[in-house]
Amino acid sequence: MNPTTEEITVQVREHAEWVRALREQVARVVIGQTELVDRLLASLLCNGHVLIEGVPGLAKTLTVRTLASCIQTKFQRLQFTPDLLPADLIGTLIYNQRDGRFTTKLGPIFANLVLADEINRAPAKVQSALLEAMQERQVTISEETFRLPDPFLVLATQNPIEQEGTYPLPEAQLDRFLFKLVVGYPSRHEERLILDRMGTSAPALDVDAVVDPARILEARRVVNSIYIDDRVKDYIVDLVWATREPKTHKLDLEGLLRFGASPRATINLALAARAHAFLEGRGYVTPQDIKSIAPDVLRHRVIISFEAEAEDVTADEIVRRILAGVPVP
Repeated sequence: MNPTTEEITVQVREHAEWVRALREQVARVVIGQTELVDRLLASLLCNGHVLIEGVPGLAKTLTVRTLASCIQTKFQRLQFTPDLLPADLIGTLIYNQRDGRFTTKLGPIFANLVLADEINRAPAKVQSALLEAMQERQVTISEETFRLPDPFLVLATQNPIEQEGTYPLPEAQLDRFLFKLVVGYPSRHEERLILDRMGTSAPALDVDAVVDPARILEARRVVNSIYIDDRVKDYIVDLVWATREPKTHKLDLEGLLRFGASPRATINLALAARAHAFLEGRGYVTPQDIKSIAPDVLRHRVIISFEAEAEDVTADEIVRRILAGVPVP
Protein backbone atom coordinates (compact mmCIF):
# COMPACT_ATOMS: atom_id res chain seq x y z
CA MET A 1 0.00 0.00 0.00
CA ASN A 2 1.42 3.35 -1.07
CA PRO A 3 1.79 6.06 1.61
CA THR A 4 -0.57 9.03 1.51
CA THR A 5 0.64 12.57 0.80
CA GLU A 6 0.12 13.37 4.50
CA GLU A 7 2.41 10.49 5.51
CA ILE A 8 5.03 11.56 2.95
CA THR A 9 4.83 15.15 4.25
CA VAL A 10 5.57 13.88 7.77
CA GLN A 11 8.63 12.03 6.44
CA VAL A 12 9.73 15.14 4.54
CA ARG A 13 9.61 17.31 7.66
CA GLU A 14 11.47 14.70 9.70
CA HIS A 15 14.30 14.41 7.16
CA ALA A 16 14.50 18.14 6.34
CA GLU A 17 15.44 19.32 9.83
CA TRP A 18 19.03 20.00 8.70
CA VAL A 19 17.92 22.31 5.86
CA ARG A 20 17.11 25.29 8.08
CA ALA A 21 20.37 24.92 10.02
CA LEU A 22 22.35 24.75 6.79
CA ARG A 23 20.64 27.85 5.39
CA GLU A 24 21.41 29.72 8.60
CA GLN A 25 25.09 28.74 8.47
CA VAL A 26 25.44 29.85 4.84
CA ALA A 27 23.69 33.15 5.67
CA ARG A 28 26.39 33.87 8.25
CA VAL A 29 28.83 34.33 5.35
CA VAL A 30 26.79 34.93 2.19
CA ILE A 31 24.33 37.82 2.14
CA GLY A 32 21.41 37.42 -0.23
CA GLN A 33 21.66 34.76 -2.97
CA THR A 34 18.90 32.76 -1.25
CA GLU A 35 17.66 31.33 -4.55
CA LEU A 36 21.18 30.25 -5.47
CA VAL A 37 21.54 28.48 -2.11
CA ASP A 38 18.16 26.75 -2.49
CA ARG A 39 19.03 25.55 -6.00
CA LEU A 40 22.33 24.17 -4.73
CA LEU A 41 20.42 22.34 -1.99
CA ALA A 42 18.00 21.01 -4.61
CA SER A 43 20.93 19.74 -6.67
CA LEU A 44 22.23 17.87 -3.62
CA LEU A 45 18.83 16.24 -3.18
CA CYS A 46 18.55 15.38 -6.90
CA ASN A 47 22.12 14.16 -7.36
CA GLY A 48 22.46 16.67 -10.22
CA HIS A 49 25.21 19.01 -11.35
CA VAL A 50 24.93 22.80 -11.50
CA LEU A 51 26.33 25.44 -13.86
CA ILE A 52 26.50 28.90 -12.30
CA GLU A 53 26.89 31.90 -14.60
CA GLY A 54 27.54 35.45 -13.46
CA VAL A 55 30.00 38.32 -13.70
CA PRO A 56 33.01 38.29 -11.33
CA GLY A 57 32.51 39.28 -7.71
CA LEU A 58 28.98 37.97 -7.10
CA ALA A 59 30.03 35.38 -4.48
CA LYS A 60 29.58 32.34 -6.74
CA THR A 61 32.73 30.63 -5.50
CA LEU A 62 32.19 31.82 -1.93
CA THR A 63 28.66 30.40 -1.83
CA VAL A 64 29.76 26.98 -3.09
CA ARG A 65 32.74 26.88 -0.72
CA THR A 66 30.57 27.90 2.25
CA LEU A 67 27.93 25.29 1.41
CA ALA A 68 30.62 22.62 1.21
CA SER A 69 31.96 23.71 4.62
CA CYS A 70 28.50 23.12 6.12
CA ILE A 71 28.60 19.47 5.02
CA GLN A 72 30.91 16.88 6.57
CA THR A 73 32.34 15.85 3.24
CA LYS A 74 35.34 16.26 0.96
CA PHE A 75 35.47 19.44 -1.11
CA GLN A 76 37.85 20.23 -3.96
CA ARG A 77 38.22 23.46 -5.91
CA LEU A 78 39.66 23.20 -9.44
CA GLN A 79 40.74 26.32 -11.31
CA PHE A 80 40.26 25.52 -14.99
CA THR A 81 42.84 27.00 -17.38
CA PRO A 82 43.61 26.53 -21.11
CA ASP A 83 46.73 24.47 -20.34
CA LEU A 84 44.92 21.99 -18.07
CA LEU A 85 45.31 18.31 -18.99
CA PRO A 86 42.87 15.42 -18.33
CA ALA A 87 45.47 13.84 -16.03
CA ASP A 88 45.42 17.00 -13.91
CA LEU A 89 41.74 16.30 -13.32
CA ILE A 90 41.24 12.54 -13.09
CA GLY A 91 44.75 11.29 -12.28
CA THR A 92 47.43 9.30 -14.07
CA LEU A 93 49.81 6.35 -13.90
CA ILE A 94 53.20 6.88 -12.25
CA TYR A 95 56.17 4.63 -12.96
CA ASN A 96 58.02 3.37 -9.90
CA GLN A 97 61.67 2.75 -10.82
CA ARG A 98 62.32 0.72 -7.69
CA ASP A 99 59.99 -2.16 -8.54
CA GLY A 100 59.45 -1.40 -12.23
CA ARG A 101 55.65 -1.11 -11.87
CA PHE A 102 53.06 1.55 -12.60
CA THR A 103 50.87 2.83 -9.77
CA THR A 104 47.71 4.88 -10.09
CA LYS A 105 47.61 8.38 -8.65
CA LEU A 106 43.99 9.54 -8.39
CA GLY A 107 43.26 13.15 -9.31
CA PRO A 108 41.43 15.89 -7.41
CA ILE A 109 38.08 14.97 -8.97
CA PHE A 110 37.79 12.22 -6.35
CA ALA A 111 35.84 14.41 -3.95
CA ASN A 112 32.17 14.71 -3.01
CA LEU A 113 31.75 18.34 -4.04
CA VAL A 114 33.90 19.59 -6.92
CA LEU A 115 33.96 23.29 -7.74
CA ALA A 116 34.99 23.66 -11.39
CA ASP A 117 35.89 27.35 -11.46
CA GLU A 118 35.65 28.98 -14.91
CA ILE A 119 34.86 25.66 -16.57
CA ASN A 120 34.70 27.21 -20.04
CA ARG A 121 38.46 27.90 -19.92
CA ALA A 122 39.26 24.17 -20.07
CA PRO A 123 40.11 22.61 -23.48
CA ALA A 124 37.95 19.95 -25.13
CA LYS A 125 39.89 16.91 -23.82
CA VAL A 126 39.48 18.06 -20.23
CA GLN A 127 35.78 18.71 -20.75
CA SER A 128 35.39 15.20 -22.22
CA ALA A 129 37.04 13.67 -19.15
CA LEU A 130 34.74 15.73 -16.92
CA LEU A 131 31.73 14.66 -18.99
CA GLU A 132 32.34 10.97 -18.24
CA ALA A 133 32.70 11.75 -14.55
CA MET A 134 29.47 13.78 -14.51
CA GLN A 135 27.38 11.27 -16.43
CA GLU A 136 28.79 7.90 -15.36
CA ARG A 137 30.05 8.81 -11.86
CA GLN A 138 33.31 7.11 -12.79
CA VAL A 139 36.62 7.84 -14.52
CA THR A 140 38.90 5.68 -16.64
CA ILE A 141 42.67 5.80 -16.14
CA SER A 142 44.53 3.66 -18.66
CA GLU A 143 42.47 0.43 -18.74
CA GLU A 144 41.06 0.67 -15.21
CA THR A 145 37.78 2.24 -14.14
CA PHE A 146 37.36 3.94 -10.77
CA ARG A 147 34.03 4.78 -9.17
CA LEU A 148 33.62 8.28 -7.78
CA PRO A 149 32.37 8.81 -4.21
CA ASP A 150 28.69 9.25 -3.39
CA PRO A 151 27.46 11.94 -3.26
CA PHE A 152 29.39 13.41 -6.19
CA LEU A 153 28.42 16.81 -7.55
CA VAL A 154 30.11 19.15 -10.00
CA LEU A 155 29.34 22.80 -9.28
CA ALA A 156 30.77 24.75 -12.20
CA THR A 157 31.08 28.50 -12.71
CA GLN A 158 31.60 30.54 -15.85
CA ASN A 159 31.98 34.22 -16.68
CA PRO A 160 29.55 35.40 -19.40
CA ILE A 161 31.35 38.61 -20.38
CA GLU A 162 34.97 37.62 -20.98
CA GLN A 163 35.15 35.14 -23.88
CA GLU A 164 38.81 35.48 -24.90
CA GLY A 165 40.67 32.21 -24.33
CA THR A 166 37.51 30.24 -23.56
CA TYR A 167 36.06 27.02 -24.97
CA PRO A 168 32.24 27.19 -25.05
CA LEU A 169 30.63 24.15 -23.47
CA PRO A 170 29.10 21.81 -26.07
CA GLU A 171 25.35 21.16 -25.92
CA ALA A 172 25.97 17.53 -24.90
CA GLN A 173 27.78 18.69 -21.77
CA LEU A 174 25.34 21.50 -21.01
CA ASP A 175 22.55 18.90 -21.04
CA ARG A 176 24.31 17.04 -18.23
CA PHE A 177 23.76 19.94 -15.84
CA LEU A 178 20.55 19.75 -13.84
CA PHE A 179 20.43 23.55 -13.46
CA LYS A 180 21.96 26.53 -15.16
CA LEU A 181 21.74 29.37 -12.65
CA VAL A 182 22.18 33.00 -13.61
CA VAL A 183 23.43 35.06 -10.67
CA GLY A 184 22.54 38.76 -10.61
CA TYR A 185 23.69 41.76 -8.62
CA PRO A 186 22.57 42.15 -4.99
CA SER A 187 20.01 44.75 -4.00
CA ARG A 188 21.22 48.08 -2.61
CA HIS A 189 20.29 47.00 0.93
CA GLU A 190 22.13 43.69 0.53
CA GLU A 191 25.21 45.44 -0.84
CA ARG A 192 25.27 47.72 2.19
CA LEU A 193 25.21 44.64 4.45
CA ILE A 194 27.99 43.10 2.37
CA LEU A 195 30.09 46.20 2.97
CA ASP A 196 29.53 45.99 6.73
CA ARG A 197 30.40 42.29 6.91
CA MET A 198 33.15 41.92 4.31
CA GLY A 199 34.78 45.35 4.30
CA THR A 200 37.81 44.26 6.33
CA SER A 201 41.08 42.54 5.52
CA ALA A 202 40.01 39.49 7.57
CA PRO A 203 36.23 38.93 7.30
CA ALA A 204 34.68 36.17 9.41
CA LEU A 205 34.05 33.22 7.09
CA ASP A 206 33.78 30.37 9.60
CA VAL A 207 30.75 28.09 9.58
CA ASP A 208 29.85 24.84 11.33
CA ALA A 209 29.25 21.53 9.59
CA VAL A 210 25.60 20.70 10.27
CA VAL A 211 24.90 17.65 8.08
CA ASP A 212 26.74 14.56 6.91
CA PRO A 213 26.47 12.71 3.58
CA ALA A 214 24.44 9.86 5.13
CA ARG A 215 21.59 12.26 6.02
CA ILE A 216 21.65 13.74 2.52
CA LEU A 217 21.43 10.27 0.96
CA GLU A 218 18.53 9.43 3.30
CA ALA A 219 16.80 12.68 2.29
CA ARG A 220 17.19 11.69 -1.36
CA ARG A 221 15.19 8.53 -0.73
CA VAL A 222 12.39 10.64 0.75
CA VAL A 223 12.55 13.05 -2.19
CA ASN A 224 12.08 10.12 -4.60
CA SER A 225 8.85 9.17 -2.80
CA ILE A 226 7.25 12.64 -3.08
CA TYR A 227 3.96 12.37 -4.94
CA ILE A 228 3.42 13.84 -8.43
CA ASP A 229 -0.15 13.79 -9.74
CA ASP A 230 -0.74 12.58 -13.30
CA ARG A 231 -1.99 16.04 -14.31
CA VAL A 232 1.25 17.60 -13.06
CA LYS A 233 3.24 14.98 -14.98
CA ASP A 234 1.29 15.89 -18.12
CA TYR A 235 2.07 19.56 -17.45
CA ILE A 236 5.80 18.74 -17.33
CA VAL A 237 5.60 16.91 -20.66
CA ASP A 238 3.57 19.77 -22.18
CA LEU A 239 6.22 22.31 -21.19
CA VAL A 240 9.04 20.27 -22.75
CA TRP A 241 7.01 19.54 -25.87
CA ALA A 242 6.28 23.25 -26.23
CA THR A 243 10.02 23.84 -26.69
CA ARG A 244 9.94 21.46 -29.68
CA GLU A 245 6.47 22.02 -31.13
CA PRO A 246 5.31 25.47 -29.94
CA LYS A 247 2.43 25.46 -32.46
CA THR A 248 0.69 22.70 -30.48
CA HIS A 249 0.09 25.30 -27.73
CA LYS A 250 -0.51 28.23 -30.11
CA LEU A 251 2.74 29.91 -29.05
CA ASP A 252 4.15 32.60 -31.32
CA LEU A 253 7.73 31.32 -31.47
CA GLU A 254 7.98 30.84 -35.22
CA GLY A 255 11.61 30.82 -36.36
CA LEU A 256 13.02 31.48 -32.87
CA LEU A 257 13.92 27.91 -31.93
CA ARG A 258 16.47 25.61 -33.54
CA PHE A 259 16.22 22.74 -31.06
CA GLY A 260 14.00 22.08 -28.10
CA ALA A 261 14.76 20.41 -24.80
CA SER A 262 15.69 16.73 -24.62
CA PRO A 263 13.86 14.01 -22.64
CA ARG A 264 16.48 14.59 -19.94
CA ALA A 265 14.75 17.94 -19.35
CA THR A 266 11.49 16.11 -18.64
CA ILE A 267 13.19 13.84 -16.11
CA ASN A 268 15.06 16.72 -14.47
CA LEU A 269 11.94 18.87 -14.20
CA ALA A 270 10.25 16.11 -12.21
CA LEU A 271 13.34 15.52 -10.03
CA ALA A 272 13.88 19.21 -9.33
CA ALA A 273 10.17 19.76 -8.61
CA ARG A 274 10.29 16.99 -6.00
CA ALA A 275 13.37 18.59 -4.41
CA HIS A 276 11.65 21.99 -4.43
CA ALA A 277 8.61 20.49 -2.69
CA PHE A 278 10.96 18.87 -0.12
CA LEU A 279 12.58 22.22 0.64
CA GLU A 280 9.09 23.70 1.07
CA GLY A 281 8.17 20.92 3.52
CA ARG A 282 5.57 19.20 1.34
CA GLY A 283 5.11 15.58 0.31
CA TYR A 284 3.54 16.43 -3.05
CA VAL A 285 4.42 18.52 -6.11
CA THR A 286 2.30 21.46 -7.26
CA PRO A 287 2.33 23.24 -10.65
CA GLN A 288 3.96 26.19 -8.89
CA ASP A 289 6.94 23.97 -8.05
CA ILE A 290 7.31 23.30 -11.78
CA LYS A 291 7.03 26.98 -12.71
CA SER A 292 9.56 27.96 -10.05
CA ILE A 293 12.33 25.66 -11.24
CA ALA A 294 11.53 25.45 -14.99
CA PRO A 295 13.71 28.43 -16.07
CA ASP A 296 16.78 26.94 -14.37
CA VAL A 297 16.16 23.50 -15.90
CA LEU A 298 15.29 24.67 -19.44
CA ARG A 299 17.37 27.78 -20.22
CA HIS A 300 20.48 25.82 -21.24
CA ARG A 301 18.54 23.15 -23.10
CA VAL A 302 16.69 25.47 -25.47
CA ILE A 303 18.80 26.30 -28.54
CA ILE A 304 17.66 29.57 -30.06
CA SER A 305 17.97 30.44 -33.75
CA PHE A 306 20.07 33.15 -35.40
CA GLU A 307 16.83 35.03 -36.00
CA ALA A 308 16.15 35.07 -32.26
CA GLU A 309 19.66 36.36 -31.60
CA ALA A 310 19.15 39.11 -34.18
CA GLU A 311 15.93 40.14 -32.43
CA ASP A 312 17.59 39.99 -28.97
CA VAL A 313 15.26 37.19 -27.89
CA THR A 314 17.04 35.07 -25.28
CA ALA A 315 16.43 31.52 -24.14
CA ASP A 316 15.09 32.94 -20.87
CA GLU A 317 12.50 34.97 -22.79
CA ILE A 318 11.40 31.90 -24.75
CA VAL A 319 11.01 29.87 -21.55
CA ARG A 320 9.03 32.76 -20.03
CA ARG A 321 6.64 32.78 -23.02
CA ILE A 322 6.22 29.00 -22.80
CA LEU A 323 5.41 29.14 -19.10
CA ALA A 324 2.90 31.92 -19.76
CA GLY A 325 1.29 30.12 -22.72
CA VAL A 326 0.99 26.48 -21.60
CA PRO A 327 -2.19 25.95 -19.54
CA VAL A 328 -1.63 25.13 -15.87
CA PRO A 329 -3.62 22.13 -14.53
